[in-house]
Amino acid sequence: MNAVMDKQKHRKLDLHEVLTWMEQDGLVDKDNAHMLRTIAIGAGYNTRHPLQIIAERNWKHPQHSQLLSLEVLTEWFARRVDIPYARIDPLKIDVAAVTDVMSYAYAARFNVLPVRVDETTITVATAQPYDREWMDELSRLHRKEFNIVISNPDDISHYLLEFYTVAKSVVGAQVSGHPVAGNIQNLEQLMELGRTGKLDANDQHVVNIVDWLLQYAFDQRASDIHLEPRRDMSNVRFRIDGVMHDVYQIPTSVMAAVSSRIKIIGRMDVAEKRRPQDGR
Repeated sequence: MNAVMDKQKHRKLDLHEVLTWMEQDGLVDKDNAHMLRTIAIGAGYNTRHPLQIIAERNWKHPQHSQLLSLEVLTEWFARRVDIPYARIDPLKIDVAAVTDVMSYAYAARFNVLPVRVDETTITVATAQPYDREWMDELSRLHRKEFNIVISNPDDISHYLLEFYTVAKSVVGAQVSGHPVAGNIQNLEQLMELGRTGKLDANDQHVVNIVDWLLQYAFDQRASDIHLEPRRDMSNVRFRIDGVMHDVYQIPTSVMAAVSSRIKIIGRMDVAEKRRPQDGR
């Protein structure tokens, strides 16, 4: 009996079940649902989330002609399974904290993404609410309560890769360059680190961080990127619609190399650290 219950607890929703719910809620007629079930047989659709498959059909709501986009379907799905819906806002996520909850390989295996960590709880975004094998394992590891929210499966996959890529690059830059910023005891040492340039601005990890910052700022429609050196951890902030947002914290040793990398691609003087410079 317990084995049967565990199997139900750790199951993945399939296309047939989601289409049945949509029929019950009047989101799709029987003919369209039957057609998609027929097409899906042997088409390899079992590797993707049912909502992604359905969204590609570009169906409209039978009553008010609203396009059943993936976002609309995800919000409906959250109500259907009675779990809070959450739109992932990368500007409100502590990337360093959430990527420390589990490895990228483990998160990708279940397509889940930690989105909030505090002293007692960890909140994880998923699109498979009944597949909770990961929750049992991580609860024992972290000794915290896990909460889940429903998010767009495309967003989970996208930010999963983005968050873990930049986190890996920051760690990689620390390892390949100078010892971590926590070992820098005073401002003079920090300035000396910048002068000696022991962390190579052309290190692939540093290149990845700068590329990510520029792409991320573009995606978020930021007008400015602020790199703010501090003694231990340096801040990265974006100005979006006139409002400053904290985006990430980077060890100061890594930030020095990031600044040098930006000077290089902007054709500025890397050695000049006191006077303002213009680049393009």
